[in-house]
Amino acid sequence: MNANPESLSSNDCELQLRADGSLRHLLTLKGLDKALIIELLDDAESYLSPDGTLPVRSDALAGRTIGNLFFEPSTRTRASFDLAGRRLGADVLNLDVNTSSRKKGESILDTIYTLEAMAVDIMVVRDAGAGVPAYIARNVKEFVSVLNAGEADVSHPTQGLLDLLTIRQHRPDFENLVVAIVGDIQHSRVARSAAHGLQTLGVGELRLVSPPAMAPVDAELSFARTVSTLDDGLRDADVVMALRIQRERIDDLDGIPSVGEYFADFGISEDRMRHAKPDAIVMHPGPMNRGIEIDGSLADGWRSVITQQVTNGVAVRMAVLAHVARAMQK
Repeated sequence: MNANPESLSSNDCELQLRADGSLRHLLTLKGLDKALIIELLDDAESYLSPDGTLPVRSDALAGRTIGNLFFEPSTRTRASFDLAGRRLGADVLNLDVNTSSRKKGESILDTIYTLEAMAVDIMVVRDAGAGVPAYIARNVKEFVSVLNAGEADVSHPTQGLLDLLTIRQHRPDFENLVVAIVGDIQHSRVARSAAHGLQTLGVGELRLVSPPAMAPVDAELSFARTVSTLDDGLRDADVVMALRIQRERIDDLDGIPSVGEYFADFGISEDRMRHAKPDAIVMHPGPMNRGIEIDGSLADGWRSVITQQVTNGVAVRMAVLAHVARAMQK
């Protein structure tokens, strides 16, 4: 990449908001107002339909164009943004690294300026580089919105929102909840976004459960309790979220357990869930490595809300797209 993006700092969180407090860009859940998060979750609920019925559609984005810029592989996030845009009546342009000129050496800003010239209103960006969505947001024209669809190990705000929505559907009293996030916390943008959202909604206790080599190393998540044994982490938990091991983001594998060691010590199974609340729910952002971070029978069992997370992903992304589109019209 020819640009030199900087990570989103606390001072830059205001970059996301318009003067009236509405979202212009969605880059991170960190620092977002509780009322705005709840508004987005409520809106997402309105885009859900009963199983077996036709999906909710609207013309909220009629005439708008969405550019999905996925410079890192994705299945769920890309597909759900695509469906969300189309169900809201938008024109959707999908761009990935294998078909873009960025692979040929074009700078990221030249790619952005090209899309602006094609009247793309909303740019959905996924990139392995930290700070790329914020860098783009600082350089687009005032009528363009940027949505972060996954940024290095830093942030994945729409995943965080869909996780919050799924938890709220089953355990709406956040203040009395114990939530355990288990896995590669240090390299997980999912864990960071979920943690920031849970903090804003006032979760009773958040536990970050991992081997020492995968524990958070920054002060950003210091509000959560770090736990190094699975049984302690799951004890009396209401919500258990398993994370995939982020081996593609780990530069030094020293101290990282082997697959067998990891499952023995940190793999979530029905037997290990006996330490959690009897009615605790199990989550996973996907893709799942069955038999590594989660037992297949648990992933498919009565505790699992994993497929509901996928369903909620489309609704959440519809809500975010509709919100920024409404703000464009003011």
